[in-house]
Amino acid sequence: MSLMSAPPLPLLILLMIPVVSADWGVSYSPSHICALKTSSVIMNCTYTYPTGHKIQKVFWTKTNVKDADNEFPDLSVDPEYRQRLQYLGDKQQNCTIRLSHVTQKDQHMYCFRFITDKPDGKWLGHPGVTLTVTDLQVEAPERVTEGHNVSLTCKSSCALTDRATFIWYRNSQPLTERRDRNNQLLLQSVRREDAGRYSCALHGHTYISPAAQLNVNYPPEKTVISISPSEILEGDSVTLTCSSDSNPPAEISWFKGGIFIGSGRIYSISNIRSDHSEEYKCKSRNKHGEKYSDGVTLNIMYPPKSVSVSISPSVILEGDSVTLNCSSDSNPPAAISWFKGGMFVGSGRIYSILNIRSDHSGEYKCKSRNKHGDKYSAGVTLNVTYPPRNVSVSITGSGVIVEGDSVTLICSSDSNPPALNFSWFKENQSSAVGSGQSFSALQSGRFYCEAHNQHGSQRSDAVTVTVSRGLGWHVWLGITVACVGLFIISIIIMFMMRKRRGAKAEDVTVKQDDLYSNVTERGACVSESAICDAAPYASVSFSKPRRDGDRDAEEIQYATVQHHKNKPMKRAEESEDQYDNLRIHQPTAALRRLDVETVEEVSVIYSPVR
Repeated sequence: MSLMSAPPLPLLILLMIPVVSADWGVSYSPSHICALKTSSVIMNCTYTYPTGHKIQKVFWTKTNVKDADNEFPDLSVDPEYRQRLQYLGDKQQNCTIRLSHVTQKDQHMYCFRFITDKPDGKWLGHPGVTLTVTDLQVEAPERVTEGHNVSLTCKSSCALTDRATFIWYRNSQPLTERRDRNNQLLLQSVRREDAGRYSCALHGHTYISPAAQLNVNYPPEKTVISISPSEILEGDSVTLTCSSDSNPPAEISWFKGGIFIGSGRIYSISNIRSDHSEEYKCKSRNKHGEKYSDGVTLNIMYPPKSVSVSISPSVILEGDSVTLNCSSDSNPPAAISWFKGGMFVGSGRIYSILNIRSDHSGEYKCKSRNKHGDKYSAGVTLNVTYPPRNVSVSITGSGVIVEGDSVTLICSSDSNPPALNFSWFKENQSSAVGSGQSFSALQSGRFYCEAHNQHGSQRSDAVTVTVSRGLGWHVWLGITVACVGLFIISIIIMFMMRKRRGAKAEDVTVKQDDLYSNVTERGACVSESAICDAAPYASVSFSKPRRDGDRDAEEIQYATVQHHKNKPMKRAEESEDQYDNLRIHQPTAALRRLDVETVEEVSVIYSPVR
């Protein structure tokens, strides 16, 4: 549906004047259109041209600036328009179009363009149709007081046709009785039920204006207090809620016995106590009035609370008399029990300890109990102080040391507070020889320590330290250097002896104990070409005969020498006969030992025989 403005008659005559030049022309009716957002707009148009021309192309454009092809842009190919623009005319006289789903971006002047088959047969109908797109807005007072009259207006940015019918909505529900050709909605003697979100629309259109809130103000009514839980026990959390009906919402104030205690719709009491018992009221107030609730009273029964232990005196010295007092707040009064380290030690509000000792130290608690529950106090610790005792000296290591060394003595004690001052003494000396928990003794004697705190002191038994004479460190250093020197000299001698033995290794026969001597050849092959078929014989005798342990007689040793046949040698120095497999034969007499079977180690001696 096309929505148009209704201009006065003189202006209408001007608007109908066609855009002509001789036989060329374009007429728009109307030339200004006010359209509702998302609606469809019809732009009525007719055109004329000289006889003899044939229309080749028609299109609409929204600019009078030509493109690179020296032509105006065609909206039918524009991506923003081609799906929404429909040409309803023809190629003779009608050039009407429909533009759907218009938005504020479509606000332009639109012109019709046609081209004929003649070289100069082009025409642009400028100025064209001006399109204005509007939405609807509900104009309403921000607040209205109950009983007053109020008027709501459905407004647009441009004048719509007189035939438009307005529809009103409250909270998205249509007010059918409020349909009117007038764009105003009148509410007389407004009630609180009239409050809500109001919007408007045009009949036949889907577009609905944004909603405007209508607030109907009225003073507080029906102010009441509710309590949770209904039965209150001390220690519970209690919630008091004040409710009232008012607009704008009322400010809530709380009063206890007529005294202001807090604000807000909810008043909470955590871990409620007996002193919370009294009458409570709330007051609901806004700018249109105020109202008090009826008073409610909190009646609180509670188990013991605020249980604590006090100690007298505050500083306890061994031997004193000490009193522990348990206090608690409860209804009805509570029975008191005493515990030390979890063990029951007594009853009653007061617990006394006469002539206190260090073993009375520990954590004490009292328990307060009535029919609604029980509660333990926080633990308190009895700190019994006393002077040093059980003072003793310990020795690290042995009490016997070598002259020049030292031994560490450590002083230990039992005291509260711990002993911080220690003095060291040597028997038969009146003045101290050291201080601190440890002491280094350098000389013989009997030593003892004294431990001190603010409550007194005590001395230990004496311990004996003995210093014996011994070699000094410089003597040990000399011995160490001498040993290292002797070791190095031994290594050098052993190396020289090994070197000399290696030099004498070639002369085996003569140098190794002169075992064999006087070797005489019985036969030899002197010819270089002759082959010696028989091994030569030799007479072998010992230069140092062996003797039996029981006899002095010389034992003759026999040897069998196997000769290797040598191949002819060209050089005289290579014509030495080689012997091997030297077997030693001992006579029977050599084996006769004292019931001991002895196998003598056979030394095979190789020697060249010439």
